Amino acid sequence: MLGAVNGLSQHFTEDSLRRYLLERSARQDDGCLIVRGYGTRRGVYQKVAGRAWAHIAAYAAFVGGYDPDLEIDHLCDAKDCIEPTHLRQVSHAEICRTRTQGSTCRNGHEREIDETTGRYRRTCRACNRDSQRRWRERQAAEVALARTTYARR
Repeated sequence: MLGAVNGLSQHFTEDSLRRYLLERSARQDDGCLIVRGYGTRRGVYQKVAGRAWAHIAAYAAFVGGYDPDLEIDHLCDAKDCIEPTHLRQVSHAEICRTRTQGSTCRNGHEREIDETTGRYRRTCRACNRDSQRRWRERQAAEVALARTTYARR
């Protein structure tokens, strides 16, 4: 069963993988079991035990029945959590259906709801306006450069 986990070192057994993951993790107040992987950042997916994703290795070791065609979803939304009760195996379509969009963009602007889909627009108007302005400035600089280059000939 552990052989289905991509990137997992082959010298692990289920018991040794459980011990390894528990040694590298710490319990949080909210019940999450946060793992320290090869990365130093908190809140991102971690790799452990060879080059396997920690949440996938934890699901295979603690829960069992891992299917590589499905994805592991975190119920707690903490990407570096390996608590078995916070992990579930679902299809990619199910993850997309349950994903929520924030009402603000990454720059903090309010998003509008698209009338055709009923969901938030992918980009807000302010960010779209700024992106188009930067594009027009780049195009104008390229045209100016081309004009000066061809005017010399």
